[in-house]
Amino acid sequence: MTALLTPPVSVPTAGPRPFRWTVPLFLQFGDQGAFEGRRASLIHGQLMEEGPMSPPHRVALELTDAIVRAAFGPGWRPCVQMPLILSPTVAPQPDLAMVKGSPRAALAHPTTADLVIEIADSSLDYDTTTKAELYATAGIADYWVLDVDGRRLLVFRDPVPLSAGLGATAYRTHLTLTDADTVSPLAAPTATIRVADLLP
Repeated sequence: MTALLTPPVSVPTAGPRPFRWTVPLFLQFGDQGAFEGRRASLIHGQLMEEGPMSPPHRVALELTDAIVRAAFGPGWRPCVQMPLILSPTVAPQPDLAMVKGSPRAALAHPTTADLVIEIADSSLDYDTTTKAELYATAGIADYWVLDVDGRRLLVFRDPVPLSAGLGATAYRTHLTLTDADTVSPLAAPTATIRVADLLP
């Protein structure tokens, strides 16, 4: 007598569902080279790709990295396009994040930063809405968006919760600085940075 095959305990009755990525899975795939050559990040469980970097973006990033690194001085880690773990399903890779401490002491990706900077050309709207909300919710006190095409620096500060029930946070202070202006990071208040020096 032949035994009958036992059917599965339960059969899914719902249709297909979106796959929700987690930070550990995202980092694991990244370690295996799945995102090699791609500017990938994890936003609310979804993989996002920003596409290739334009030459003006690259120049602005190099200038900004050098100037901000000098403004902060020793004791800070400039994290250039590295994961910033903000929640179990959120891991953007900001163009620049200034994190206190030594690289040798960092055994994991940072979960906060004292300054986050995004270089924006085609991504300006995304950087000033979705990413601004992410960074505000994570309590990033000083968030800058360098608008390469508009030749200005947008500074976001004072994250505060929005009205009850929305479950979101936004920046109360928005500054728009032109290439004739200067700015001091909140975490390095004695340093003065010329906006024009950040722009290509």
